Amino acid sequence: MKKLFAEFFGTYWLVFGGCGSALFAAGIPELGIGFMGVALAFGLTVLTMAYAVGHISGGHFNPAVSFGLWVSGRFSSKELAPYIISQCVGAIAAAGTLYLILSGKEGFAIDATQAGAFASNGFDSFSPQGFSMMSAFITEFILTMFFLIIILGATDKLANGKFAGIAIGLALTLIHLISIPITNTSVNPARSLSQAIFVGGTPLTQVWLFWVAPILGAIVGGLIYKNLLQDNK
Repeated sequence: MKKLFAEFFGTYWLVFGGCGSALFAAGIPELGIGFMGVALAFGLTVLTMAYAVGHISGGHFNPAVSFGLWVSGRFSSKELAPYIISQCVGAIAAAGTLYLILSGKEGFAIDATQAGAFASNGFDSFSPQGFSMMSAFITEFILTMFFLIIILGATDKLANGKFAGIAIGLALTLIHLISIPITNTSVNPARSLSQAIFVGGTPLTQVWLFWVAPILGAIVGGLIYKNLLQDNK
């Protein structure tokens, strides 16, 4: 249970900190943190929770990461479903908290017709810059694939594990710097689901891509590291 609580709190912090920075702080005139600030916020959530609870659960905070670690032989199949459930519950709880806070602002309403509403992900007209479904799929696949390669490399028995959290957090920051304009950045099915549930409409019907592409990318990344990069001696 401690592992599942760690995944719940880690994923909660990721969504609350990352999506919260986009909702509360990104667009303030002159003082807003912008894309770069949101990217850094997502990276910091993973970095901080990697050191806070990573030693308890492994610090996945992401169903795609759990799948990637599973195919690479670093994670048990019997724990896969419980981890994913804990991650999704944590993400939805964080989105609910964000909604509750925002509802205290006069005139607040989610416009489900706008790209990026409530920090949701999307493609075509729901992409921040109008990127197609194909572009979104390729982006989410490639970035999650490399994310898994970085995670597996940084936590390898031959690597300096003390710095793994920093490498992983900076990788997620870089991922967001690349892809916020394309999909509003997912690489995390739980994060996408949590926001889409509250938005509804098209973002919810498009959420399938933000499960399929990251999970497939993570699986490929896990297999690449296991078979081509990992030293099995």
